[in-house]
Amino acid sequence: MAMRLLWIKADDGGPEGCGRVATGEWQVETATCGLEGLERLRVGSYDTIVASFPSGDWAPDELLEECQRIDSLIPVVIHQEGGGTAEAVRLVKLGAFHYWTAGVEADGFSTVVESALEYRRQQMAVRGRDGSDACWRRFLVGDSQAMENVLQTVRLIGPRRSTVLITGETGTGKEMAARAIHQMSPRAHLPMVSINCSALPENLLEAEMFGHVRGAFTGAVQNRVGRFEQANKSTLLLDEIGEMPPELQSKLLRALQEREIQRVGSSETLKVDVRVIAASNVNLSEQIRRGRFREDLYYRLNVVPLTMPSLRERPRDIPLLVHHFLEKVCRQEEIPTKRVAPEALQKFSRYPWPGNVRQLENAVEMAVALSGNRQDLYPGDFPLPSVAETKSVPHSANPMISVPDEGLDFEQVVGRIERAILEQALRKTGGNKKQAAEMLRLKRTTLAAKLKSLEAAAAG
Repeated sequence: MAMRLLWIKADDGGPEGCGRVATGEWQVETATCGLEGLERLRVGSYDTIVASFPSGDWAPDELLEECQRIDSLIPVVIHQEGGGTAEAVRLVKLGAFHYWTAGVEADGFSTVVESALEYRRQQMAVRGRDGSDACWRRFLVGDSQAMENVLQTVRLIGPRRSTVLITGETGTGKEMAARAIHQMSPRAHLPMVSINCSALPENLLEAEMFGHVRGAFTGAVQNRVGRFEQANKSTLLLDEIGEMPPELQSKLLRALQEREIQRVGSSETLKVDVRVIAASNVNLSEQIRRGRFREDLYYRLNVVPLTMPSLRERPRDIPLLVHHFLEKVCRQEEIPTKRVAPEALQKFSRYPWPGNVRQLENAVEMAVALSGNRQDLYPGDFPLPSVAETKSVPHSANPMISVPDEGLDFEQVVGRIERAILEQALRKTGGNKKQAAEMLRLKRTTLAAKLKSLEAAAAG
């Protein structure tokens, strides 16, 4: 596919004088002013910008900054005949790809443009944006129509900087969708930063988001960089945004509108270039109706909506997800990949999966942990709880023990009891080993050792 060059120049002439670029190897479009160029950049996809000055409505540094706001990694070549060395150094430090002071007909100009386009081509190749989904597709498993709709949205919005609101039930993969969007973006060279808005009380959440200065509150013994600053030039995921306290919502709204923040306890304003992705498993419209969520913040976040389908809506993807999680778990455990019997997959297709993809992953992990050295996994290896099952475990689930006159094998009986307890804890926590260990007042390493011991006993 041809690379696209946007040339911002005060006159409406064509791109003559750009040497090789003018031959048609790259698609060249022109804008007659900075404002028109920025509008084109917002709605179109370009690989390089050449901005010739004077443009009449923008200074070079201002136009450069706005281009970077829209696409933080797009190469921008500043062309200003007669410009000085000091100006060249200043603009390159601000992020310009190159500063050209001679005429566009001069030797070397087409080479500069070619270098900028090649730099962009390399970026696209590294991130899989040249038509390959390899870099981001791994985050989203499935080929159902419901998932195809999600994938198409990610392909369209990934390269943009638009704010995205991802909604869906718990466990549907909202964070994975956010990671796919980030990986598809020109910000993928930096790590995505995330924060759970329900995990901290309001005072600590504000400091976590925006940072704080020393002495801002009790315990603030030194300056701290917040998640917004950490995500500068990258992507920030605000998970469970519907749980954010109302007072903090107004501060987030200001940060999104002004693209600037203040650390807690400081009056200094800091500019940030952050793409925000918000995720919620609650109905924000209902939260607005109840007065728990700001309507203006909702519209600021819901620029591009993306709904993750429940697993009930994509049963066709269940076998793919099972094999994906099997490979993942077995690779982590450094064991050969196990197989799932067809009747187990049939069982999965009939189950409603209230915990969605996360519940399926935990079920697979638990089956692998408790199957010992067996290569095949059967329906009995996946003791899925009833949807209506209460949190309490029936007493009948506990083995009743009596010692017969002829005696018993103590180790064997204790092993069965221990296995039953571990299975109950893992079932209650959906296969989450960390939560199961906490429920049983065990260290996670102790739980892992017990599971390994049971596997060895079963194998023997």
